[in-house]
Amino acid sequence: MYKTGGRLLKVCPQKEKLIMRPVLLVTTLIPPQARLPPELSEPSQELYKIDDQPNYFYMLGSMGLSSSIGLGLSIAQEKQVISIDGDGSVLMNMNTLATIGNRAPVNYTLLIIDNGSYGSTGDQNTFTKENTSLKEVAIGAGCKKVIECYGEDTADNLKKAINDKEHSYVIISKIKSGNISVDPIPLNPILIRERFRKFIGQVPYL
Repeated sequence: MYKTGGRLLKVCPQKEKLIMRPVLLVTTLIPPQARLPPELSEPSQELYKIDDQPNYFYMLGSMGLSSSIGLGLSIAQEKQVISIDGDGSVLMNMNTLATIGNRAPVNYTLLIIDNGSYGSTGDQNTFTKENTSLKEVAIGAGCKKVIECYGEDTADNLKKAINDKEHSYVIISKIKSGNISVDPIPLNPILIRERFRKFIGQVPYL
């Protein structure tokens, strides 16, 4: 059981693969100083529906770049950064794992939600459904702290990563494919950008 917004939520009833929504839900339980830049449309829309916050930098149509943008943000300032990416997105930007493995500061965590499909474009299978292991790729790229877990164990592993002040982490949350039908995010991209910049303290005049 987890508590968010005054409500108790049973996220993980049993040891089985979850769909994306409950995994995104547990990311709302982390400390408020953490930044979460979700990647493509479906995860961003679901996270907005669950718990919109100014420290969520919704990336509208930037498939594959959440990990790169989050890494840059973690280097530019000292507060905790969590990038949420999908397996399909990481497969489109594999070189980011090598950069993370060699340059990621201790305030950076990459959460890969691996459902084995391109959920935003029609649930076509990705290669993680076949022979590709993102855990092995991340380790081979130089990432020192790599955790692969069931979706229901994501919250505990995120807490572990955030509390570790000496290492960056890559967490691969294995879930089953499937998205909840939600409306598009009704926020102007400029508003998303400016409120996020204000939250991280980069624009004192806002």
